[in-house]
Amino acid sequence: MDYLSDGLLFLALALPFLGAIVAPLSIILLDRLGSLVLALFPVGALAILFQQSAQVQARVPILFGFDWVPSFGVRFAFRLDGLSFGFAFLILFIGALVVVYSGGYMPRGSKRGRFHAYILLFMGSMLGLVLADDLITLFIFWELTSITSFLLIGFDHEREAARRGAVQALVVTGGGGLALLAGLLMMREGTGLSSLSLLLSAPDAFRTSGVFVPALVLILFGAFTKSAQMPFHVWLPNAMEAPTPVSAYLHSATMVKAGIYLLMRIFPLAGHSTIWAVALPLFGGITLVIGAVLAMRQSDIKLMLAYTTIASLGLLVMLLGIGSEIAVEAAVLYLFAHSLAKACLFMVAGSIDHGAGTRDIRALGGLRAKMPVTFAAAILGAAAMGGLPPLFGFLAKEEVYAATAVADLRGVLTTIAAVAGNALMFAVALLVALKPFLGPLPSGMRRAHETSPMIWFGPMLLGVVGLLAAIFSQTTHQFISNPMSPPALDGALAVDIALGFHWGAALVLSFVTVALGVVLFLKAQGMRSGVAALLARIGWGPDKGFDQAMRGLVVMAANITNRLQPGRLDVYMRVTFGVIVATVWITMIWTGSLPSVPEMPRLFFYEWAIIGIVILGILVVAFSTSRLTAIVSLGIQGLAVALLFMLLGAPDLSFTQFMVEILSVSILALVMTRLRLMPADRRPWRKIVPEAALAAAGGLGLGLFLMAVTQRPFDTQLAEFYETYSYTIAHGRNIVNVILVDFRGVDTWGEIAVVLTTGAAILALVRIRASKPDARHSRKRRRRAGELHP
Repeated sequence: MDYLSDGLLFLALALPFLGAIVAPLSIILLDRLGSLVLALFPVGALAILFQQSAQVQARVPILFGFDWVPSFGVRFAFRLDGLSFGFAFLILFIGALVVVYSGGYMPRGSKRGRFHAYILLFMGSMLGLVLADDLITLFIFWELTSITSFLLIGFDHEREAARRGAVQALVVTGGGGLALLAGLLMMREGTGLSSLSLLLSAPDAFRTSGVFVPALVLILFGAFTKSAQMPFHVWLPNAMEAPTPVSAYLHSATMVKAGIYLLMRIFPLAGHSTIWAVALPLFGGITLVIGAVLAMRQSDIKLMLAYTTIASLGLLVMLLGIGSEIAVEAAVLYLFAHSLAKACLFMVAGSIDHGAGTRDIRALGGLRAKMPVTFAAAILGAAAMGGLPPLFGFLAKEEVYAATAVADLRGVLTTIAAVAGNALMFAVALLVALKPFLGPLPSGMRRAHETSPMIWFGPMLLGVVGLLAAIFSQTTHQFISNPMSPPALDGALAVDIALGFHWGAALVLSFVTVALGVVLFLKAQGMRSGVAALLARIGWGPDKGFDQAMRGLVVMAANITNRLQPGRLDVYMRVTFGVIVATVWITMIWTGSLPSVPEMPRLFFYEWAIIGIVILGILVVAFSTSRLTAIVSLGIQGLAVALLFMLLGAPDLSFTQFMVEILSVSILALVMTRLRLMPADRRPWRKIVPEAALAAAGGLGLGLFLMAVTQRPFDTQLAEFYETYSYTIAHGRNIVNVILVDFRGVDTWGEIAVVLTTGAAILALVRIRASKPDARHSRKRRRRAGELHP
């Protein structure tokens, strides 16, 4: 498959990252106006992508990229089609407004430059995710969104709640990311196809592969954790510890939509399987209803909106699980409407907090006269979220009911879930839009004021766009809805719903939703108390379960560490040599390479003499009553090996071995004279015998292993390679030196670093242990002299 090297498209992908690089300097030099400059980066990227809109509308994907790791078939490859274009539009358009909003919302002295850099990094990561074509590239950007969201959620890292929310989001979504990686690798190896384009062009290759079921389960797990499906939803409300611009962006167009994008992308590959048809409606329906119910329990506006986001994500998953053409069309429309409405309402929440000093719905009221622009934006956002005409959310809701209202059991259940969830979300939308602005103004809010244009511009524009998108619905369908639908449905589909009364079951269900939502709005206080009482009676929940799991993980890690790392050198030595001995013996026995009759090598008399010296040194080490004598005798083994090197014609290697042995023995002897250790080994025989047996098994096993190796035909390829290239490449005639300095230069450098580190540690240990007795003796002398009281 051919990929273009289109510089403009790469520039569009890179612009958010470039903006992140210049963000700190821009804020330092231009203060709040720097946000306007930084907003030009996503605007520029969006302008570049719009230049390709004609080809996108023609349903011709644009592929661009280059080889990244050719030996593994990995490409840094991207695909611009209708689905990725629609998501990219939301990411860049809402992202630009969030950047502007951040300039007015974030106070001075709050490290705004770093905050803007994080936002733009997050934007670039999400843009790369929806454009990625290669499976490995997709995973890398998927994990980048988790890392950058961690930085944003924990931005106020001085607060424990922010740190906990960031860690929880990273753990949950990171765990899902690992599952996704496993699923993508299984898909890649099972089909032999490494990109989404190849998979979409041959969907049967994945469906008929032997890895279809496990790979799909793992991919769904990754998508569910990212898009906060029950019971993985717990990270999303706790992410509200982030500053409001992060909440507005994360909940509308970025991280929570990543799982939805992935499901839409793989729909042609798995959308008609049994697992898909069962798991998605089940998880989505439960998430829709429970998320909407939990939203009614909250009193913080951001938390109310956060739980409605969970409910909306559940609705999108349920629609994709239904899998019909109209259901996927409804998911596309609802995705667009929800993104605009939710970004608008989150910005409204931040505006209320900024202008009134609180987000508690119970303490707010009467702000209509104080904050008229924010009130107007809240009405538009709530109407879109509730699906009222003439907002785009109305078109989406009509399509949702047209997709669920099917005369079978699944249709009845999904319709009930959709009506209940939408009614609850409509009640929450009314609470957010009306409760803070209507009624009497509390005495403590006399100083409430309208926020700056940088704050109210974003939500107002989003509300107006939601209105215009419905009024000019055919234009919206031309650029967004129609191009997004074919990749999801794997076929052409014309979306043509427009404003007007759509007579039928959908209209009836819409009236029921509005009526039920108004009733729930009027009974909101009682609903909140009832849900709170129910949750208190249940007691346990996934959020508490996460804390228990993390505590259990820490305890388990501590226990394992205490067992594997008890702080005793003798234990480490036994374990290390036990593993080596077991590996050598098991390998030889398993492969049948254990010599039946070891063939002793033919040795000269002086070589036998050296072996005798080695054996004598071993006996001295084993039976010595003094540690110092044992250490000095230990050097005999190395000196004997050095003699063998010399006799075999390697004087330079022999000299190196001599120096190493002399240095080792000298250092060990020095340490022994400075440290206060027992002069002799006083261990009982019950400890000596097992270790002696382990040593004997190790020596015998390694000896037999070397004999088995030397009895095999000698492979000269490596020797010939070094002989051929040592001079031509490394310009050295001494092959051993060339190997150490050039071919294994990094390895030699590492060995030198280890020796230096070890020497520094020994020196520190000697100084510490040597200074303690002196201090103790000095204290005793001073006591004897009467300078200190006992």
